[in-house]
Amino acid sequence: MNLFKQRHFKYDIIIWAVRWYCKYGISYRDLEEMMEERGVNVDHTTIYRWVIYYAPKILDKLKWYWKPSYSKTWYVDETYIKVKGVWKYLYRAVDEDGNTIDFYLSSTRNTKSAKRFLNKALRKLEDWEKPKIINTDKNPTYNKALEELKTLKKCSKSIIHRQVKYLNNIIESDHGKLKRLIKPTLGFKTNKTAYATIKGFEMMRMFKKGQLDMWKYGQGITGEIRLITNNLLAS
Repeated sequence: MNLFKQRHFKYDIIIWAVRWYCKYGISYRDLEEMMEERGVNVDHTTIYRWVIYYAPKILDKLKWYWKPSYSKTWYVDETYIKVKGVWKYLYRAVDEDGNTIDFYLSSTRNTKSAKRFLNKALRKLEDWEKPKIINTDKNPTYNKALEELKTLKKCSKSIIHRQVKYLNNIIESDHGKLKRLIKPTLGFKTNKTAYATIKGFEMMRMFKKGQLDMWKYGQGITGEIRLITNNLLAS
């Protein structure tokens, strides 16, 4: 299936716009002006539709390339984002180098949500790839979620769960960098659009962290564009 079929703009312009929006933390109206300066006249609402459609596609197509490093220590936490004036919970996990492991947007902050997120992060890994230590804050839902996953044999019973707040400084710092991308959006309208956009933000953050450097073959930004473009066109 051609992901760019029946679009009024060439694929390279669409990828250009989606990359810039997800990478640099700018508003849709600012991006509209920037593109106009470069001879591309496109309405900000069109760019919005591109981001909502293509950002998740980029993440999905590049999943194979950003498999988490085989870290034995994870740092797990949730941060808040506003959707239509209501706070939602973005669960995130990184390794000791700050590399993104996984993320999950939830309307609730409870054991069920924590369990769903941890299961999502763990299930794509072989047993030998799974962490030996998971660090969280003192939110009791994580402990309950891990105990349930151990009972269901979704993870090893030997996993150590450490609930010491200062140990999670690494992920709290990473939250802040992601929030700087989210701020220009001025809030999301629905959970669907929020999650779609965040997928783009998280993907471009992975590029910035160097998680896909080996696939760029030393080509820098050119390699990043090539990797995204080739995988979207291969659909």
